[in-house]
Amino acid sequence: MINIRLKDGSVKEYEQPTTAYQVALDISEGLARVACAAEVDGDLEDLRKVLDKDCDLNILTFDSDGGKHAYWHTSTHIMAQAVKRIFPKAKLAIGPAIDNGFYYDFDLERNLTPEDLDTIEAEMKKIIKEKIQIQREELPREDAIQRMKDLGEDYKVELIEDLPEDAVISFYTQDEFVDLCAGPHLMNTGQVKAYKLQSIAGAYWRGSEKNKMLQRIYGTAFPKKAQLDDYLERLEEAKRRDHRKLGKELDLFSIQEEGPGFPFFHPKGMILRNILENFWREEHTKQGYEEIKTPIILDVELWKRSGHWDNYRENMYFTTIDDRDFAVKPMNCPGGMLMYKRTMHSYRDLPIKMAELGLVHRHELSGALHGLMRVRNFTQDDAHLYMTPDQIKDQIKEIIDLTDKIYKVFGFTYRVELSTKPENAIGDDGDWEVAIQALRETLEEKQIPFRINEGDGAFYGPKIDFHLEDCIGRTWQCGTIQLDFQMPERFDLTYVGSDNEKHRPVMVHRTVLGSIERFIGILIEHYAGAFPLWLAPEQVRILPIAPAFKEHAEKLSAMLKENDIRVHVDMRDEKIGYKIREAQMDKIPYMLIIGQKEADSNSASIRSRKEGDLGSIQPEVLLEKLQKEIKEKSN
Repeated sequence: MINIRLKDGSVKEYEQPTTAYQVALDISEGLARVACAAEVDGDLEDLRKVLDKDCDLNILTFDSDGGKHAYWHTSTHIMAQAVKRIFPKAKLAIGPAIDNGFYYDFDLERNLTPEDLDTIEAEMKKIIKEKIQIQREELPREDAIQRMKDLGEDYKVELIEDLPEDAVISFYTQDEFVDLCAGPHLMNTGQVKAYKLQSIAGAYWRGSEKNKMLQRIYGTAFPKKAQLDDYLERLEEAKRRDHRKLGKELDLFSIQEEGPGFPFFHPKGMILRNILENFWREEHTKQGYEEIKTPIILDVELWKRSGHWDNYRENMYFTTIDDRDFAVKPMNCPGGMLMYKRTMHSYRDLPIKMAELGLVHRHELSGALHGLMRVRNFTQDDAHLYMTPDQIKDQIKEIIDLTDKIYKVFGFTYRVELSTKPENAIGDDGDWEVAIQALRETLEEKQIPFRINEGDGAFYGPKIDFHLEDCIGRTWQCGTIQLDFQMPERFDLTYVGSDNEKHRPVMVHRTVLGSIERFIGILIEHYAGAFPLWLAPEQVRILPIAPAFKEHAEKLSAMLKENDIRVHVDMRDEKIGYKIREAQMDKIPYMLIIGQKEADSNSASIRSRKEGDLGSIQPEVLLEKLQKEIKEKSN
């Protein structure tokens, strides 16, 4: 008897081996119809998976990450089959499911055009309509290589040759189309309903500039057309909010040809940046952090000691000074540890919290650069905390509370991931287990839902990552809390305990905003450039109807400036309607219109960016209104 435990705790019994799909069918035909994949004892599997022993089974639909993965993976195979039908000489590279869709890389005889996407979509429609059954098979490595050689798929041969000799290779077949693939996939092509090919891009084989440039087709797919339409509309909204476009229109920042990946902040952008940094400082001061500043360039030996030389060297910049080799810092932590070591510490001093807005440099490939989101120099809002082992949970809880408080100011919700030991990890397995368990228990005690991100921790320790969700549903990884037993060991950090003996402190690396530059990019897109009053580089614009009202406008401007309101008087000889429209385009929170009536009554006609005309207002009432909104940091 085979006992299969379902997600709801119920158990289904089978006398003979069965499949995950058959179990779904036994539960209900409706579930089988929408099932995409399965979790068997926690592993993502095909619905074809044979269940021949007791196990835990979870049937996955498109609503789950695993279900989406199978749905989009099948979609990319349908696209590849369509390409091969239209371009028989095309060679297949890789075609994974990714966030929000899929892509496939092809080696083609000619460059694709947007019109080709329409042709490929039409062929995909035929393949879907055929409802082709998708078959999985496994071959030994040598047989798999021969099969791909027979099909002329050189890139697939190279991939298989890199696998271990004893590897069993899986293939998926749908009619004439065969692809090397680990899966999982849907049962047949007819399960894909609504799809769209979105763009064509160049991509080097295996991401190396030394290899051939291939053609990458991006697409997405959904079970319902309404879901696809909603997604495409959100994409259009994202284009309207693109921080690169708005950054230029609002004169906030630029990337110059002389410095690819090195952003220039304009005066208005610096106002925004300084407000953000000052807010960060205020909140950290309240939490007992001390701010430090460490050098940008430090001796290479420091980076060898920290482990960055072995694990991060390809992303670093180097220079030689007085015949000594130095590195431009890609991270702030080694400098922070030197600050800790400058004096002896007692257990009574702990925890010590050192915060730094540290400028770091990392080498990114030119093709990966993207406005403020992916740059080569950026400022991390780092903090390094040093504590005794029994302080770990309380300190992590404090960091979580601070992070939550800051994100809520901007109106962000977020989800949390716990990332575990990566392949390039340093240190003792036992320390890793202790660290992972400490983070897990802290999240559980705080009753914060989280998911495990296996193998994605930092090389020196596991971490908690915060993924912000903006107002149009996109997520951004920003804050992180990294527990580290390794660096204190490497740098011989100590404190004197209550027993007068030296002990090793536990170290926490953490950021809240992540990167100031990237966070500003996120804010630009989150607010679509229409910043709340407290963040707006220009908070008020005064619009005199005629030059005769200049004196009253300047008097009002002076009063506001004396009270730290950022204000500008538009004295151009333009019609008032034009000035209002331009202020609206510039996303100014408040406009003050000055005419004869306002000059006679020592008032202003106030117009809100969000609410329109609000009527006449006296200067004292105006100031009180603005100060209240700024103090509350209203969104």
